[in-house]
Amino acid sequence: MKFAQALVPGRLVRRYKRFLADVELEGGGLVTAACPNTGSMLGCCEPGSRAWLSESDSPTRKYRHTWELVEARPSGRGRGVMVGINTGLPNRLVAEAIEAGVIAELGGYAAIRREVPFGEERSRIDLVLESPSRPACFVEVKNVTAAVEAGVALFPDAVSARGTKHLRELVRLKAQGLRPVLVFCVQRGDVDEVRPADAIDPLYGATLREAVAAGVEVMAWRAKVTTRAIALESRIPVTLP
Repeated sequence: MKFAQALVPGRLVRRYKRFLADVELEGGGLVTAACPNTGSMLGCCEPGSRAWLSESDSPTRKYRHTWELVEARPSGRGRGVMVGINTGLPNRLVAEAIEAGVIAELGGYAAIRREVPFGEERSRIDLVLESPSRPACFVEVKNVTAAVEAGVALFPDAVSARGTKHLRELVRLKAQGLRPVLVFCVQRGDVDEVRPADAIDPLYGATLREAVAAGVEVMAWRAKVTTRAIALESRIPVTLP
């Protein structure tokens, strides 16, 4: 996925009310940007961090800028890493990777449908892969940005009742003979594995393990993140200690 226009660089002043961020632009001036991430953004919203914003000329938008990237430092010091914080992008990133043949495990389907209602708990599945010759594949995508120790990404970064609900729905799909897949979309390049954040949300971790035991496929894909584009490029393991 390429950004339509050059991103605007700046420094994060603060993130607040979940949906807003004040950013001091590199060229001068302070703007309030929309923050497209409702999680805690653990390790990704430290004041003073370098940040990059997209810009819109739409007259209907309340905030002209959208926060897209941040330079995070997992240990609070040392070299930073570019992290994509926009939770609206992972579905697109995974769909593009499937269509480009990057995620070979999800190849061979004729069509992709997005945001499809399903399940007993009134859920929506991110992607449904369909083909006349095989059962449908239901793909749930989760955005991963948190990394509090070297090389390890964690999900979720806050208690996620919605994420746990989705896992229950995937288990039911498996029981129906369909193919449920959970894809962790890791929008940072400095990690080598994904683990459930048991200390943050133990119920999610327990439910994830139950889903794997029931036969739900779970995989993680790491993205290359730059100010020009974000793209999935390599599979990394999901570790369940």
